[in-house]
Amino acid sequence: MPVKAKEEKMNIKKIIQWSVMAGIILMLALPALAGDPNGAETYTNDIAGMKLAINFTWTLIGAFLVFFMQAGFAYLGAGALRVKNTVNYFTKSYMDFSIGALAYWAVGFGLMFGGSKLYPGLEDGNAWIGWSGFFLTGDAYDVQTIMFWMFQVVFAATAATIVAGAVAERLKIQAYLIYSIFVTAVIYSIYGHWIWGGGWLSTLPYGVGARDFAGSGAVHAIGGFVALAGVILLGPRIGKFNKDGTPNAIPGHDVGMIVMGTFFLFFGWFGFNPASTLAATDLRISVIAVTTFLAGAAGATFVCYATYFKTGKVDIALTCNGALAGLVGITAGAAYVAPWAAVVIGIISGMLIMFGLWFNEWKLKIDDPVGAIACHAYNGVWGLLAVGIFADGTYGGVKGLIVGETGQIIAQAIDAVTVAVWAFGTGLILFGILKYTIGIRVSAEEELTGLDIPEHGTSAYPEFVIAGPFDGKR
Repeated sequence: MPVKAKEEKMNIKKIIQWSVMAGIILMLALPALAGDPNGAETYTNDIAGMKLAINFTWTLIGAFLVFFMQAGFAYLGAGALRVKNTVNYFTKSYMDFSIGALAYWAVGFGLMFGGSKLYPGLEDGNAWIGWSGFFLTGDAYDVQTIMFWMFQVVFAATAATIVAGAVAERLKIQAYLIYSIFVTAVIYSIYGHWIWGGGWLSTLPYGVGARDFAGSGAVHAIGGFVALAGVILLGPRIGKFNKDGTPNAIPGHDVGMIVMGTFFLFFGWFGFNPASTLAATDLRISVIAVTTFLAGAAGATFVCYATYFKTGKVDIALTCNGALAGLVGITAGAAYVAPWAAVVIGIISGMLIMFGLWFNEWKLKIDDPVGAIACHAYNGVWGLLAVGIFADGTYGGVKGLIVGETGQIIAQAIDAVTVAVWAFGTGLILFGILKYTIGIRVSAEEELTGLDIPEHGTSAYPEFVIAGPFDGKR
């Protein structure tokens, strides 16, 4: 190639590069041109303005409580795993909200709520997907929209974190971090648009359309079924199953962390459910708080006594899972059901997690170290169906079978099938691509040694580090 032509080609390449950079800078500068970034046009010094300020505060406090649930997931998951994988799990749990926040800011929020017209900058989208609000630029640089984003991003991070425990102790850290980007940016957000962003599930011609108040399906079933896909492609941990297929128990290293993690999660759920009204002036929040509390308590109580009558001993780790199952089960219907129904939902959730744990290990032969699939996938589906059964018509016009309406259960069943197929299918695609490109499983030697040293170069408990590989049981 002549020198002059080569120079011209390089100049064109530089022009393109600088144009792209200029475009990005311009896009990020757009917020100053539109929206209400300081609230001056939104807030008024009257009763309506005071109500708005109260509701802003309520929603943001709810977001902070849900964010604190990440500490619960970190404690519970790490305690349920072996010493040698503690740092690895903490890393995955911590990076979920860090990477997930950026992915949701750039892409997920726009896909999820574009077209919903709920707040400024969310005008463009259809029944299947949104396409406005990306990067919180333009009209989306508005105090109302950003308040809403803050509440929603912590939900997205929660959905991603559910998978961390299910694939623990054998998944490569880099594969997990790539997964975390795509689940928050795409998988969670597109389904979220269908149910929360004005999409087709919320407008089904049955009942009032599918309803999932705080995310039994949108958060928990998404995370649970993606986890199921990942676990199937990943395979069980070394030593989990004998040659005849019978499972071996692989205990975690700290029951205290499991219990404390459950307390943190239970506490955070009072942001998860009641704050989903987005308004402290909606006095239904008292009912939502109570139904949440009762369902979690009922799930824990059922599992506590079930393990006692079965073995003569109380299994506190499993009891904690019973509490979480009850909380997952009530999340879709917390606003729509009476307190007595919440107790029933919680008891059935406790039954489901015990059956689900047994079914996964003894029948499906899958290895889920923390019981995430039974807790979040199975009870997420149950939570959606429970709305169509127990909703009493006292909130949002949602009426279930107990008041003689059949339309709502049809909408909830369609929603339940949709979330299971979508999450499991996209999970298989995502983990399948990762498996056949960068690989998803660590070597057998790394797994036996534990992932902390090979993947992070440090241990949570340095005094317990052993030079050679473990036997797989520690």
